[in-house]
Amino acid sequence: MSRVARLAVAVLQIAAVLAAVFTLTAVLPGDTAIVIAGEHATDEQVAALRERLQLDRPAHERFLDWTGGLLHGDFGTSLLTGEPVADQLARGVATTALLTILTLTLVIPLALGIGMASGMRQGSRTDRALSSVAVLLNSVPEFALGLLLIGLLCVQAGWLPATAAGLSGWSLASEPAVLVLPVAVLVSKQLCALARQVRIGVAEATCAEYAIHARLLGLPERTVLARHVLPNAVRPAVQQLARTVDGLLGGVVVVEALFALPGLGSAFVDAVKARDLPAVQGYALVFAATTVAINLLADLAARRLVPQREMVA
Repeated sequence: MSRVARLAVAVLQIAAVLAAVFTLTAVLPGDTAIVIAGEHATDEQVAALRERLQLDRPAHERFLDWTGGLLHGDFGTSLLTGEPVADQLARGVATTALLTILTLTLVIPLALGIGMASGMRQGSRTDRALSSVAVLLNSVPEFALGLLLIGLLCVQAGWLPATAAGLSGWSLASEPAVLVLPVAVLVSKQLCALARQVRIGVAEATCAEYAIHARLLGLPERTVLARHVLPNAVRPAVQQLARTVDGLLGGVVVVEALFALPGLGSAFVDAVKARDLPAVQGYALVFAATTVAINLLADLAARRLVPQREMVA
């Protein structure tokens, strides 16, 4: 698929995301007007609130207004606070970006190291031990692992804070202890799949004819690894990295809510609880569009990383 065709597919995916996000939020159970007005509000008060919030308008009209606003950078207005949703997104993006950057900064080198160590020693004790630990960590849900670490390191040992109360955005970087457990949980969940993909790529490239031929020519193992094994193992790992980021975005929602981090994930959960439809749509759209963009970049990058399978002259 050419670059133009891949970009066209990405545009269609974004359009499908817009329709899906609006439809799914529109069919959420419960009545937004009742949630906002309270259980003790009268039918007249609920009806008046529904009219004021324009929830009584046909769905297709609200969808056209919403998409038209998005074209101008307007994500709508929160039904609860009356604040522009774009402002809420701007406040939460710093925390989520910080978590994501820190996690990827650790996941990528760890996955490369573990994958290379396992792939070059297939079937060895090192390979089995590293693979077992990675699978074990991946099998534990984020919330379960987070609660376990909070109980052990925060409640009993008192070594680390359990929440980020009073901190927000990039100010979290000034209190690194607050980020230790959230980042540890995210790393443990996203490390396994990426390390396994690197292992598979390294194992295949190590036993390939071009690598064997390079060794027969007397090239040092370090040179064989750098020039022939790693370039051929990187391409599938790049595509797996895109899926890792996808999973990371989902994990951020759980981790931020669990550790009370003021990011996009925790704000998204709060918006769903409050039935704040414009906010829910804004957060869901950002997550979905980010996923589409990351996969597009990964596909384009993978096309440039053509495996170096030529024989050594």
